[in-house]
Amino acid sequence: MEVSNNIIQNIKELIRNAQNNAVRAVNAERVLLYWNIGKYIVEEEQHGKEKAEYGKYLIKTLASELQKDFGSGFSSRQLELCRQFFVTFPIANTLRSQLSWSQYKLLLRIDNEDKRLYYIEEVCNNNWSARQLERQINSQLYERLLLSNDKEKVLAIAKQEAIPDKPIDIIKDPMVLEFLGLKPQDSYYEKDLEQALITNVQSFLLELGNGFSFVARQKRIQLEDDDFFIDLVFYNRLLRCFVIVELKTHKITHQDIGQLQMYVNYYDRTEKQEFENPTIGILLCADKNDAMVKYALPEDNSTILASKYQLYLPTEEQILAQLKNEEE
Repeated sequence: MEVSNNIIQNIKELIRNAQNNAVRAVNAERVLLYWNIGKYIVEEEQHGKEKAEYGKYLIKTLASELQKDFGSGFSSRQLELCRQFFVTFPIANTLRSQLSWSQYKLLLRIDNEDKRLYYIEEVCNNNWSARQLERQINSQLYERLLLSNDKEKVLAIAKQEAIPDKPIDIIKDPMVLEFLGLKPQDSYYEKDLEQALITNVQSFLLELGNGFSFVARQKRIQLEDDDFFIDLVFYNRLLRCFVIVELKTHKITHQDIGQLQMYVNYYDRTEKQEFENPTIGILLCADKNDAMVKYALPEDNSTILASKYQLYLPTEEQILAQLKNEEE
């Protein structure tokens, strides 16, 4: 007798769901435990006459006692994090069940409340792992989005209180592609960059922005007797449109813009359905001339974007300096 494959798959799915639910339950209890420990520490500190000195003594004493029964997971450093956790998130019912303790520890490093709120919303919306969250914080995602948007718009989109109505709301400039492992001094071709992006497609989609899904690579289109190949094609469910990405390892030229415009026009006229928005084209280039891009496109252009890529993570000072220049 044969057992139905459906019942096997259904039971496997039940087991996986139960395992995932168990992990989430344990994570929620762990986060709440550390929050309550921090609450007790802060409340006890407030009873001390010399708060600073008593606080240090309290944490040191607690660590010594707790580690006797519960091991090294309750070191002075861990208890100080619990204290900081409660101070930063003083209302228990505002804690997010989707966030792990590892993610909360990363968020505790952020002093800016708006910036911290932005990353919390993005973790919940996109199911980022702790590693993905750390990468986005280190690459200054929030600051890069502020280069082209105001703070209120960035936070509203993250909290899903506003829908992105134009590409620049979610597409970053510059893009940081350090996950490719390519070094600035390396000599490589566009096909190498394309292959590296495809190999790391999950990280690339994360860097592209929210709502992207992969459609095609080297998409062939035929115009009479001529063949053309589009580097990468994506679809964005938030913007409800196709997104074409052309890769250039040189400084952008007006010929590059013309080529991309042709691809965008083709998709608008042959692939786009009536309910979808116009196709977006992104030129991902090693360098760009903003003035040339401006005059090579119509004044009301909203579908062609040029985004410079970087093969390394920018420092916070570099991002803040760029933000300052934009404001002046």
